[in-house]
Amino acid sequence: MSSKQIVPTLQASVICEDVRQENNGMQSLIGVLSVIPAAQVPVGVLKLALWTRWVGGVGSFKQSARILAPDGKTVIGEATVDFELKDVIGQATNVNFFAGVQFNEFGTYTVEISLGQKVVIHYPFHVLQIQQPAAPAPAA
Repeated sequence: MSSKQIVPTLQASVICEDVRQENNGMQSLIGVLSVIPAAQVPVGVLKLALWTRWVGGVGSFKQSARILAPDGKTVIGEATVDFELKDVIGQATNVNFFAGVQFNEFGTYTVEISLGQKVVIHYPFHVLQIQQPAAPAPAA
């Protein structure tokens, strides 16, 4: 293998409730999320998973993932993972788990993924207020 490092491309990023390793080696993404509906805040989530796939690179890398509050500065979840790509036809699939995440306000949160010190992608993730169904009126 050449000692030259080639920076990989982020092929995909998905936030979900869980990632399961199947008997056949495949991964199943459970509960793919773009929004968390809630009647009130704070909303606690026991576990969130961030699934990413990197392609087209060579070398050793560190992926950092953060979930930022609506103010764009407050970090409510953070995880890192080291990975290696031995050749440009390989791929690296990473799963970061965030445990005990608390969403303290409604609004647009941001998922941010960095490779080394460089932000590669950021995308919105929403906590939306929903109305609870009204209680049925008592029978007369």
